[in-house]
Amino acid sequence: MKRASRAWSLAAALLGLVTSVHGARAADAGKPTLRVFAAASLSGPFGEIARAFERQHPGASVQLNFAGSQQLASQIEQGAQADVFASADDRWMDHVRARGEIAAPPRTFARNRMVFVIPRTNPGRIRRLQDLGKGGLKIVIGADAVPVGLYTRAVLANLSRDPAFGSAFSTRVLANVVSQEENVKSIVGKVQLGEADAGAVYRSDVTPALGAYVRTLEIPEAANVMASYPIATLGSAPNPELAKAFVDLVLSSEGQRILSKWGFLSPTPASP
Repeated sequence: MKRASRAWSLAAALLGLVTSVHGARAADAGKPTLRVFAAASLSGPFGEIARAFERQHPGASVQLNFAGSQQLASQIEQGAQADVFASADDRWMDHVRARGEIAAPPRTFARNRMVFVIPRTNPGRIRRLQDLGKGGLKIVIGADAVPVGLYTRAVLANLSRDPAFGSAFSTRVLANVVSQEENVKSIVGKVQLGEADAGAVYRSDVTPALGAYVRTLEIPEAANVMASYPIATLGSAPNPELAKAFVDLVLSSEGQRILSKWGFLSPTPASP
């Protein structure tokens, strides 16, 4: 188990290193570097969008900083140099905006749903969603301050109102929580490595590659919640024109196609 934890920590460290080295190369080449702070759940689509942006703007480079939305908001508050902020909920965007850090009104660019994932090996012998409330399980969720943690607690509260789950369902599930993570990728990693019997993540996190290691427990639509993702340019952006161009790309048909490919929903519900 400790070996698996070290492997996951090393993988996370290497991901951060790759991002930093990419930015360093851009600086050495004398290119303007656009710094995008984005929620960890956006790492897949934003990596692809960043490459598309660099093709469209060959004189610029994109440096991506992925973390929990609350961590990014704190970094921005403390003066971190950033051009664009993309959050996994409105709460942390509003927090940054209230402190006068936002240059233009935020735009919602994507939505998401919650699911539970369990390892393919299924050590907890979980067959259905109700089983998450049985004793002795190891469940991983997001911390209170993290958007995915907030959404998870809302889902559990909704399920507890359903007679099929019972009013004590949320209490029983939370009693099984062994770890509260600062971003959704840490939850994914612990379930993938078998360090947890189940975890609450975004539906977009269950990529085809991850599907080889986990299976999904779908949440009834009536009990699920809709996660909204806002994006905005920052008032202190070193490259305001490039920042606006990046936001425009995310909102464009190309950006929306990429987000959809990675499992994100349209920012506006489809018409009936």
